[in-house]
Amino acid sequence: MTSLVIVTGGSAGIGRALLAHAPEGASRIDVSRRGCDLPGVEHVPADLADPSGWATVADVLADRIRAAEVDRITIVLNAGVIEPIGPAGRVDADGYTRSVLLNGAAPQVLGHRLLAALVDHPAERRELVLISSGAARTAYPGWSAYGAAKAATDHWARTVAAEQDGADRPVRVLAVAPGVVATDMQVAIRATDAADFPNVDRFRDLHASGELADPDDVAARLWRRLDDPGAGPVTDLRDA
Repeated sequence: MTSLVIVTGGSAGIGRALLAHAPEGASRIDVSRRGCDLPGVEHVPADLADPSGWATVADVLADRIRAAEVDRITIVLNAGVIEPIGPAGRVDADGYTRSVLLNGAAPQVLGHRLLAALVDHPAERRELVLISSGAARTAYPGWSAYGAAKAATDHWARTVAAEQDGADRPVRVLAVAPGVVATDMQVAIRATDAADFPNVDRFRDLHASGELADPDDVAARLWRRLDDPGAGPVTDLRDA
């Protein structure tokens, strides 16, 4: 099966691992500011916290999708940021705005535009995946922008998946929570003062006890989850 894989935030962490573990022979595209260091990966430069560039990015990716003569297309909207961490009303306003745009608005807007290209493509498998978080279901003081954005991601996936259920050739849409993964985001979390993030010791303890998941293992499990037809529109890789 020939494949096209598009990942936002593919320069590091889970995004890079997803590109590294993509189906063999897949054409791979990374959308990020820095670019992915894996050989053979096309880089589409973009700062997805800046909405002025969303339409251009969507147009470029839609053109790649329409031109792809493949049996499977998988898009993973992974780009995100945890900062700023701290109580709403106190943290930097510009940083808070960027967080809301990147974590919450960008996946919905790009998802909407790319879904249109997927719907028209003749590929046998068409998948639109949004990276979620356990913070979508649990309120962590200090993470209001991040947690609310991930909750919105989950609800968007549920709603659009329900819409696709009624289509003649439905695109599979799902939000996937990867668990607590050893990425730069976790480094930033552990460096936070407890006054800004009261739950910080939990994440420090997970790191100290070696309980953070490896990005490569998470990526491999996510690809396997996509092969599970029973996985619902909102799924957690920590669930069996």
